[in-house]
Amino acid sequence: MITSCDRRAMAVVALVSWGVSASAADQAGATAVAAPANGLGIELTKDQSSFSKPSWLTDISLGVKESYDDNIYLSGVDAKYLSPSYTVPPGSVAALKDKSSFVTTVTPKIGVNFAPLIAGPQYLQTLSLGYAPEIGRNQNAPTENYVAHSFPAAVKGNWDAFSVRADNTFDYVSGSSYGPTYPGGFLNAYATCVPREHREQFNDRGTIAFQYDCDKWFVRPTASLLYYDMMTKKIDVTGYQNYASRYDINGGPDIGYRVEPQLAVTVGYHYGHQYQEQFGFTPYSSPSDYQRVLVGIEGKPWKWLEIKLQGGPDFRNYEEDSATHITPVNDTHLVTYYGEASLTATITTRDTLTFGYKQFQWVSQLGKIPYFDSTYKLNYRRKITDQLTLDLGGSVLSSDYTSGNQSASQRDDWEYVASARLTYSFNAHISFNLSYEFNAGRNGLNGVASPATRAFDRNLISFGVLAKF
Repeated sequence: MITSCDRRAMAVVALVSWGVSASAADQAGATAVAAPANGLGIELTKDQSSFSKPSWLTDISLGVKESYDDNIYLSGVDAKYLSPSYTVPPGSVAALKDKSSFVTTVTPKIGVNFAPLIAGPQYLQTLSLGYAPEIGRNQNAPTENYVAHSFPAAVKGNWDAFSVRADNTFDYVSGSSYGPTYPGGFLNAYATCVPREHREQFNDRGTIAFQYDCDKWFVRPTASLLYYDMMTKKIDVTGYQNYASRYDINGGPDIGYRVEPQLAVTVGYHYGHQYQEQFGFTPYSSPSDYQRVLVGIEGKPWKWLEIKLQGGPDFRNYEEDSATHITPVNDTHLVTYYGEASLTATITTRDTLTFGYKQFQWVSQLGKIPYFDSTYKLNYRRKITDQLTLDLGGSVLSSDYTSGNQSASQRDDWEYVASARLTYSFNAHISFNLSYEFNAGRNGLNGVASPATRAFDRNLISFGVLAKF
């Protein structure tokens, strides 16, 4: 009988065999005589055994990854909290700590750029659409199995002084329609994020920007959308994860001035709205309107450094309380802060350092009080040889819920992430990678009930193969 482990091994062997064959075909192709191209621009070699990828076919690849996760629910709750009197709703699962599993992830991808196929003036450089599903199978936790259907799309073009750029990724996740249950309701805010991404849902992330350039000045209207439509069952049981549907949409103009040809300062005004679903069994939710006044800097102050930074005050207006609704905040006219930055430093031809940062007020995924979300990421890449690359990363994440007026829900949760990854490119078509990630969740408020159960540790080890056709 062929087991699931045998199938995974067979898949890896097949990818490696294809890579070896492709490498030999590449060498033989140096002397092969190409046959005439067909109508799609695909050129077959003399022996019809390989093809030259046309310009409109931007991506075609297949990845297979095998991982070992020693805490798949990122939980700090021991089994002793799972008493006979505690309820785990049918269809859900008790999210106890140290629940481990081998996880197989398969990621095929195909991408097409239609711009080269459009006749006439080349105003569009990119008009792309892709399909990049992710199939996850957990050996010891079938409730965490999922298929994420992802459809990335992009548009990029320019007409004289006008330019446009748009990026959008639409996802449908086919997974369990029940959330996990953390016994006693003890969890860190970041514990439930990973299981949430495997539940049934639609989500969409998109940005669009138009720009008009005039000498050193430019005007850039922008808009962005972050959308989650959670399709999990809503059950009023302590610890059961009721995931709220929510979205953030905003837009407004930025005005920029180039102090140097490759460096600009900007000032902007953005208006937005955040929505949060209100559950039928609670009066709490926290939708709001907001206005942001932002200043920024973007471009290359030096040839080795690229920077984009924007930040400023965020003026928040939450809904007032009513007979059927309560906004669980201390101040319905809160003034907070928005900031976002990315920096890339090319230290040498083989060393790259990147830093990312974002802070903003956001609504809770679990339908309670809003929080101030902070993310800091630092990554270092070293190209050891032409074939071997090392990536080292670290992140600090914070969810500060102290602006709420519900003392039982006030938390200041943190997550610390450290990762390392080695990638070996066997040839232009196939590569191998070995990675390790450590996650530590902690609670920053000493007075919170049972702080130990809100902490977690997690180790994730992965080996993967990626084939590019």
